[in-house]
Amino acid sequence: MNSMPFERCPVCGGDLVEKEVEKVLRGGVNTAVLKVSAELCLRCGERLYSQETVRRFERIRAKLERQETGEFQAIGVSYQVA
Repeated sequence: MNSMPFERCPVCGGDLVEKEVEKVLRGGVNTAVLKVSAELCLRCGERLYSQETVRRFERIRAKLERQETGEFQAIGVSYQVA
């Protein structure tokens, strides 16, 4: 993982550990789920992502908004219940 700017959680001061986490991204009417590395606070659960990971999120969101999902693997259908 790229060097993180924090040694402790900037929210609560808790200890950080590197973990693989699941992130849900939304763009327009589409949603993507991906696994990424993050620094996770053991006290409050805050997630800190590297700048490269955040840039990846932005690229994926933009593709979702433009409905450019051909390279993504479909895993199901989402529904909204009123």
